Amino acid sequence: MNTPPLSATATTSPAPESMEVLNSECFCISLDTSALRHALESEIGEPGLFDLIQQRCPYLFATRPVFLSREHMARMAQLVRAIESVVGMPAYRDEVLATAPAIACHDPGGVKGVFFGYDFHVTEGGFGLIEINTNAGGAMLNAVLARAQRACCASVDGLLPPSAEAGDFEDDIVAMFRNEWSLSGHERPLRSIAIVDENPEQQYLYPEFLLFQRLFQRHGLEAVIAGPTEFSLRDGVLWHGDLAIDLVYNRLTDFSLAEPASSTLREAYLANAMVLTPHPQAHALYADKRNLTLLSDATRLQALGVPQTTQDILLAGIPHTEVVEVRHAERLWRERRHLFFKPFAGFGGRAAYRGDKLTQRVWQEILAGGYVAQALVAPGGRLISHAEPVQVLKFDLRDYVYDNHVQWIAARLYQGQTTNFRTPGGGFAPVFEGPAVGLAMECTSPQHESRLFLLDESGVHVLARDRYVALARAEAEAAEFAGRRFILVDWYLRLSCGQPEAVVNETCSWLVFDAQGLLDPHAAHAIDEPATPTEAQWAQVRAMVFGGSASQPS
Repeated sequence: MNTPPLSATATTSPAPESMEVLNSECFCISLDTSALRHALESEIGEPGLFDLIQQRCPYLFATRPVFLSREHMARMAQLVRAIESVVGMPAYRDEVLATAPAIACHDPGGVKGVFFGYDFHVTEGGFGLIEINTNAGGAMLNAVLARAQRACCASVDGLLPPSAEAGDFEDDIVAMFRNEWSLSGHERPLRSIAIVDENPEQQYLYPEFLLFQRLFQRHGLEAVIAGPTEFSLRDGVLWHGDLAIDLVYNRLTDFSLAEPASSTLREAYLANAMVLTPHPQAHALYADKRNLTLLSDATRLQALGVPQTTQDILLAGIPHTEVVEVRHAERLWRERRHLFFKPFAGFGGRAAYRGDKLTQRVWQEILAGGYVAQALVAPGGRLISHAEPVQVLKFDLRDYVYDNHVQWIAARLYQGQTTNFRTPGGGFAPVFEGPAVGLAMECTSPQHESRLFLLDESGVHVLARDRYVALARAEAEAAEFAGRRFILVDWYLRLSCGQPEAVVNETCSWLVFDAQGLLDPHAAHAIDEPATPTEAQWAQVRAMVFGGSASQPS
């Protein structure tokens, strides 16, 4: 399958800090509305679509692009590959599917799932994967957007992507759907696709459904846009009227097909009467926010047998995430200004809250269950105009991913807590690649390191990682700790030329040793109190890591 470039490659060589400068000062590239109309109505051949977008979703396309270094692009792709490698591990799949809806255990027959969306916050000084979506919208809209950029001067004209790039991406999209059909074991060619969402004509991104329909039709496929109730199952075949449906492109947010309206699709999926992509198992393995608690926990990753190099990538790129539990309510409320709260199966920013914006009413809803707390990572900023009042919009970045490969990168500009496509000047924005933003290290020492400590009333004890792994696997015992319990502190550190510079991620959990000095995980899980070190213990850990007095302030 041919893959388009991620974005345009700069032909000039600005200074390393130029990405932040370009995002705050460059107004030489802008959305060309006449080119956008031409792309929608002439090149793609969907008359009236430009006017439909202007009427229904006028802030779908941002007026300015976002600039990103190739180092950050490479780091995003590296994190995607690391996550995909863990998801492929039987131990991970067994643990995640054990608590997923039953339909997630149905074998999708080799189908991988189209358009995974890995969403990031990236700045010159910060980096974090915010979430993963398995029915990420916007890919076709971004292909159109790539055709509608205008440079006002020759010095930045080289940043614009070649016109063929968008067409290559569209060809790749069609090849992806055909590959899903082949992976499911079918030998005959794919013939028909249904694009399915609840009340599709009322969806905000309905214009994109029309773009997909026309794309499929241009490549010889019959395509319909339909709601989930518009189908019937007859003789082992899914039908939309008189059209037999081979493949359903699933845009529903009923991820486990549990709603009554999805009953026919659910029955057809379980009977293997059509190919469903993305499917419930993909959502359970990737998009459930609880998975981020596992992927950002060094102890759990170690127990799964994740290689250390992969752990390093995950822990450096995924903000620490934990399930919100009532027993930790006091601590989480105290730390809320540094946290973001999201529902397990949330999407589109719905019911997600910045901790510093919480009211007591919302906090009680969060405590009722079904939420994770994620360490806050600031989004990037894009200055839209120098005109008064000066407008700076936040942006996040989305990697569109299929089969472990990044197909395209797009940005979303917005105001408020989350992306909303309601901000003047905001919406989907193209991402242009440029030079480094100062990420290169001046020395070749390791950049990250994990350190473990055992805390109890007697003090702080350093625990070598190799020894902990042996204890966790019941391959060793610690006679000196027999019959005792400890708080295990796991600090993942960023290093500067081999020396600790900052704590990137931290986890605290209970460890209990039995009378023989073996770890007793059941006893540890039974402890009904938070594993929270005292201030004196924290000070001692800091002193052991960073030097200085144990009484120094944090």
